[in-house]
Amino acid sequence: MTDLDQLTQSLARNLKRWRGERHFTLDALAARSGVSRGMIIQIEQARTNPSVGTTVKLADALGVSITTLLDYEQGARVRLVPEEQVVRMWSTEAGSHTSLLVGADVRGPLELWDWRLVSGDSSVSDPHPPGTVEMLTVRSGRLTLVVDGEEHEVAAGTSATFEADAPHTYRNDGTEPVEMTMVVAVPPAG
Repeated sequence: MTDLDQLTQSLARNLKRWRGERHFTLDALAARSGVSRGMIIQIEQARTNPSVGTTVKLADALGVSITTLLDYEQGARVRLVPEEQVVRMWSTEAGSHTSLLVGADVRGPLELWDWRLVSGDSSVSDPHPPGTVEMLTVRSGRLTLVVDGEEHEVAAGTSATFEADAPHTYRNDGTEPVEMTMVVAVPPAG
């Protein structure tokens, strides 16, 4: 079984489990997440690999971290994630990428991300549930952070935090790669 197959199977199993624990019907989860009922069925049957955006919408609607939806080993007090098990969630042919390093579900999902954006690349994010906060620190380069249409320049060595319940974009308008670390804190589901 390939890593992608294992990820697809874990997502299918965990999506079904969390939907059941939340007592969400397929229609209820579709309405809460904005993901079609048909897509949710395909994911739960491990017949498709959804986009990062779709996975984020489902995790947000369930009030769990993406790590929880993708993880196949739950329950240990300490969970180590070796470099080879880090999940690459998004990438471009130019070389930009983001990796979910680790996550937890204590008082709502909490996720630690590693980002690399090459010159000219960007990543657009839909609004997260109200109360979601993102914190980031730029290690190298200069990030253009756009939150609800307002641009903010974040230079290397600078950190930022914002409420992520509005559309937001991470963009590299500079000439050198942007490398940053980000934490996403999502409030618990109702």
